[in-house]
Amino acid sequence: MRAVNDTANRSVARFSKHRTERDSMSAALTPLAVHPAAFLAPLAIWLLMAALAVANGIVRETVIVPRIGEYRGHVLSTAVLVCLILAVSWTYFALTTTTYTRTELLLVGVGWTVLTVGFEFLVGHLEGTPVSVTLGQYDVTAGQVWIAVPLTLLAAPLLFGTVFSS
Repeated sequence: MRAVNDTANRSVARFSKHRTERDSMSAALTPLAVHPAAFLAPLAIWLLMAALAVANGIVRETVIVPRIGEYRGHVLSTAVLVCLILAVSWTYFALTTTTYTRTELLLVGVGWTVLTVGFEFLVGHLEGTPVSVTLGQYDVTAGQVWIAVPLTLLAAPLLFGTVFSS
């Protein structure tokens, strides 16, 4: 009976050693880990930013453009939206208790960007705007600055998430 217990104890010790090695390897790979629950709060943050973007667009069309013109209104409105995105992102990552891996931060940025561009094309489609016109908003060579918005959405989580995690 004692021999059986000794054999069992050695097996448990070997399993524990293997588990500890595996856990330490897993910890070394943590920056690549992705936890789906980590994306719920950023989705809510994106909804807030989307509401701010819609409000920004309404102010642009009803107040800014009539006063300073289409192009200057577009540039000013884009700059305001970029500042709003940065402020909301900074606030979220400064206050959140969630710890994000670099991979998760990058995926949050990609998610925000894809949702925004998708929303932009969906609204354009519902309004009957040709895809070529919506694509034209991303044409920097034509003086369009809208591309700053998706680029900010892409970079902000990685920037602020990294800053506030250290």
